[in-house]
Amino acid sequence: MSLEKRIIKWIKDYTKKSETDSLVIGVSGGIDSALTSTLCAMTGAKTILVSLPIHQNLSHLDRANKHISFLKNKFSNVESKEIDLTKTFDSFSSLFETKNKLAEANSRSRLRMLTLYHIATMKKGLVVGTGNKVEDFGIGFYTKYGDGGVDISPIADLMKSEVRDLAKSLNIIDEIIKAKPSDGLWDDSRSDEDQIGASYEELEWAMNFNENKIVGQMNKRQQEVLKIYKKFNSRNKHKMIPIPIFKK
Repeated sequence: MSLEKRIIKWIKDYTKKSETDSLVIGVSGGIDSALTSTLCAMTGAKTILVSLPIHQNLSHLDRANKHISFLKNKFSNVESKEIDLTKTFDSFSSLFETKNKLAEANSRSRLRMLTLYHIATMKKGLVVGTGNKVEDFGIGFYTKYGDGGVDISPIADLMKSEVRDLAKSLNIIDEIIKAKPSDGLWDDSRSDEDQIGASYEELEWAMNFNENKIVGQMNKRQQEVLKIYKKFNSRNKHKMIPIPIFKK
């Protein structure tokens, strides 16, 4: 059975077991959400695509809309909603005299999570995560209780390269496949690589790095990438392990 069929079967089995009626996915214009939403649509279950702009980069919004149209034209079980959260976010942000860009970026993500769960509750659905393996289990590159707050994660065991390969095989819009990965949580156009300091290809290498199997000396860039990977993995470990609980 192909990878796409295995993932689709897994989603269908979980949906049936949980006795839910729909799949709710936030669509950002990036490859991860494009692939996840396509796989959900292929299950035949009601698939609700949600665009949640907050001071959104227009190119991201344009790609998201193109992908939503692509899926709606192809699958009768797909519907969509656009909920502009800009005014809601601005109202929340105005409560604080001191501004913190990181706090605001995380709050954007958490506001989107809140909205997705509101829709999922109304539609008796599951909130579907769009994180890949590098983000979710390598460097913890997501917002705790934001885009990390989901019910199921269909592509969380796929490396970024596997996401790209599967997206190509499913004929996802080339513009989305080629776009620089970005979390879209900032007012500028910074990419994931700008924030992390390494590309996903480099991070995959670091995740697979085995000190016992290395042949010869690592070059300077490899040393830098390994250091970046270890820093993020250590700093974000709290996202990737269960919440600490005091045991009496």
